[in-house]
Amino acid sequence: MPPKSKIVAEYAKSNRSSCKKCSQVIPAKALRLGLVTRDARGFDMTKWHHLDCFSESIESTEVVGGLASLQSCDQEALKKLVGGSKSYVEELQDGDKDAVHESPKICSKRQKENEPGEKNSEKTKELSIANEKAELELDIAFSLSDIKDKYKDATLLPNWKAFETIIFLERDDGLHDSDKIAAFDFDGCLVETAVKIVGADAWSLMYPSVPDKLRSLYNDGYKLVIFTNESNIDRWKKKRQVAVDSKIGRLNNFIKRVKVPMQVFIACGYSSGKVEDPFRKPKPGMWRIMEKHFNSDISIDMDQSFYVGDAAGRINDHSDADSEFAKAIGLKFFVPEDYFCA
Repeated sequence: MPPKSKIVAEYAKSNRSSCKKCSQVIPAKALRLGLVTRDARGFDMTKWHHLDCFSESIESTEVVGGLASLQSCDQEALKKLVGGSKSYVEELQDGDKDAVHESPKICSKRQKENEPGEKNSEKTKELSIANEKAELELDIAFSLSDIKDKYKDATLLPNWKAFETIIFLERDDGLHDSDKIAAFDFDGCLVETAVKIVGADAWSLMYPSVPDKLRSLYNDGYKLVIFTNESNIDRWKKKRQVAVDSKIGRLNNFIKRVKVPMQVFIACGYSSGKVEDPFRKPKPGMWRIMEKHFNSDISIDMDQSFYVGDAAGRINDHSDADSEFAKAIGLKFFVPEDYFCA
């Protein structure tokens, strides 16, 4: 069976993506079209293109994801491509050729010249808010060729893979993707650990109710996901294998103990000076990867989904990374003592 594919349209959130046809950079805020294919192993890949470089047949605008979020002029451009009339690109080549890769600001200018003032003002305001929100999201180029069996010089245990500064569990048996996500931190939330003690068995359940709570969520159709930071994997350069084996070993043993399939993402990097790791909480990078590439294209119901973590910025908390992580995504947030002891 051929891999599942779909088409998505959006404005590039940065200038980090390149067109798969011409290999040129797609400028930030320029309209781009992506061909999403699902690999047999369960990974989603998006191959981005300039509008004029996209050669995949578009049968209907209904198959284009994200169309409703585009400005009206760009929606019309895509409709012309579907309708088979003189294409948007051809029209631009007759006039302003540079506008093929234009940004939403240029498109808004053209709208302003053609639409009534009050109506245009409202649309421009809405689009400005949408663009600002889009800029806050991460534009991460995910490719199967970037997935490794090792994290730097450390070998990973079976079924674990690495992507940039993330280690993730490839696919736990019985895991089902869902529109409802129950997400959790690991240390200090699901299990109790000690910073100076390493080892796959150096942990205990944080609360006796954890296994029953997780099983209940799974039976109710939730997908269970762990998002956890572990900067020691990057910091311990001479003992990186020890740090990897300890963290992954604990997670493997925890999943066996609770007997519930879970998806796991470990952020191994850390912020250094002005350089911030996009995957380390409170940055939402791990969530974005899960949402875009590891949930079978299922839209997440944010009203039913939630995140539980112990780093909530309280007096005795080590940080507010968990509460800020949930805030950045737009998830309901609970501290573990409230969630597991209620």
